[in-house]
Amino acid sequence: MAELRSRRSNLAVPGSNPRFLEKAKGLAADQVFLDLEDACAPLAKPGARKNIVAALNEGGWGDKIRTVRVNDWTTEWTFQDVIEVVGGAGADLDCIMLPKVQDAAQVQALDMLLTQLEKANGLEVGRIGIEAQIETAQGLINVNQIAFASPRIETIIFGPADFMASINMKSLVVGALHPDYAGDPFHYILMQILMAARARGVQAIDGPFLQVRDVEAFREVAKRSAVLGFDGKWVLHPGQVDAANEIYSPSQEDYDHAELILDAYDWATSEAGGKKGSAMLGDEMIDEASRKMALVIAGKGRAAGMQRTSTFTPPES
Repeated sequence: MAELRSRRSNLAVPGSNPRFLEKAKGLAADQVFLDLEDACAPLAKPGARKNIVAALNEGGWGDKIRTVRVNDWTTEWTFQDVIEVVGGAGADLDCIMLPKVQDAAQVQALDMLLTQLEKANGLEVGRIGIEAQIETAQGLINVNQIAFASPRIETIIFGPADFMASINMKSLVVGALHPDYAGDPFHYILMQILMAARARGVQAIDGPFLQVRDVEAFREVAKRSAVLGFDGKWVLHPGQVDAANEIYSPSQEDYDHAELILDAYDWATSEAGGKKGSAMLGDEMIDEASRKMALVIAGKGRAAGMQRTSTFTPPES
C-alpha cells in the first residue's frame, strides 16, 4: 500500500484534455486524479486512457499523489480502464479511484484485478491503493464494510452530485446548503463516511463544490467538513487549491500549541519531569488524552510541511 500522505486538495483533471493534464503538474495540489469517468464522454474514453498513460509516464508530478478515477463496475468500461492504465503506467501510479461503490464486493473485485495486473507487469503486489467513492444511498448503508473490504483502501470519498440524485434531494447546487433546510443536509452523510474511514484508519475526503469561481462559497462549504475532521476536499479549479490547502491544515497557532503539548507531556512523563501522568502547560492541564488530540493536529501540520515558531522550555524545578 502507498504511504498515506496529505490529501488536503484533490485536483480533478479530465483525462480527455492533454492541455489540462500538463497544466495540473504545476499546481499546488497534494493529489491529482486523472478522470476517465464523468469528465470524459463515452466516445472520448479510449483516447483519454492513452492520454493518461502518457502523462503519467512523462513524469513531472513532483510529490503529488497520482490517482486515476476509472468508471464504475456497472459500466462496460471499468475493466479496460484498469487494464490499460495499470498495464501502461502502473509504476507511475499511486491509486485507482473507484466511483459509485455500492458494496464491499466491488472493492474486492478491483483488488483482485489489480493483483493480477501487478503480477503480470512485474509490479510490487499491493502497492497500488484504492480510493472508494460513496455516491449512493446503498453505498452509504454499506460504507463500513466498504472501508474494510481491502488492505488497499486508502481513502473514503463523498460524491455529492450523484448522491443528491440517489436520494432525490431537491437541489441543483452541488455541495451547498439549501435555504429551505435549517441545518446542514450533508452532515449525517459526512459523519457516516468519517466514522468508517477513522475506524479503518484511512483518510476521509469531501467531494467537489461546483460553483468553481466562487472561492468564498467554496471556503464556507469546506470549513464544514474540515471542522468535523475530514482530511481534504476535491478541487475543480486552480482558484480552489490554495483555499483547500489552508482550510484542511491547522492554523499556525494551533500547530505550535499541539507541538508544545507533545513536548510538555513527553517531558512530564519522563524521569527528569517526575514521571507524572498529567502536567501544566501554562494555565492548561494536559494528560494522555491531550497528547492524543495534539497528535492529530501536529500530524496534519507536519504533513502540510508546516514549521514550528515556538519551542518548549521545561519549567524550573
